[in-house]
Amino acid sequence: MLDDAIKALSQILSPPMRSILWRSIGLALVLIVVLAIGLQRLLSWFATSGEGWAEAMLGPGFHTPLDILAWVISIAAGFGVVFGAVFLMPAITSLVASVFVDEVADHVEREHYPAERPGTALPFGLAITEGVKTALLTIVVYLIALPFVFIAGAGFIAFFIATAWLLGREYFELAAMRFRSPAEAKAMRRQNAALVFTAGLVVAAFVSIPIVNLATPLFGMAFMVHMHKRLSGPRPQLIEPSPKTDVPAA
Repeated sequence: MLDDAIKALSQILSPPMRSILWRSIGLALVLIVVLAIGLQRLLSWFATSGEGWAEAMLGPGFHTPLDILAWVISIAAGFGVVFGAVFLMPAITSLVASVFVDEVADHVEREHYPAERPGTALPFGLAITEGVKTALLTIVVYLIALPFVFIAGAGFIAFFIATAWLLGREYFELAAMRFRSPAEAKAMRRQNAALVFTAGLVVAAFVSIPIVNLATPLFGMAFMVHMHKRLSGPRPQLIEPSPKTDVPAA
């Protein structure tokens, strides 16, 4: 597993992968900006509406205190947007991974498994659907774990474990579905649940590093392509057609 992680890490910096790396980073940054703007607008609307409602309930004499409170909430909302973007980074990388899954897998298979039959590209709709489902599931799991943040750091441990399970699950299934049906890929992941989760811990550690985590879709996908190959065992080799030779006439 460590060897697979090292191979994945070295390959995402190789010249053939740089184009995918920059495009995936660009898409991740766009999603982060859109998310941040959406959260900021939503929180500002809540602060403004809440101030108006509170003033109507309490009377004009509370206008100044409510203005100060709204200002404090606006500042807190700004910090909340930054925290939210970091908090939801695994969900963002899940969406990005679903866009570049086949490009990354193709590069890995050509470089490390040139003699084996290459995988079949996933239908774009299927890949996006899997990415959206994982992103939404990530948000739900994180919201459930959020209250535990205030219990001696238990929430951060819960986040890490949840991230390992979610990302390990998604990246492995995407890699497996290039060679298997979705049902077969999910069944294989369940049969190797402990190993896939352990590999997910590596991906979770990667996505927890600021800035570096923008490359998570490439690292996670390349890593799980190697893991899937390892668990699948020997696969049929490509048979190169033998060159035709002229048979001398008798």
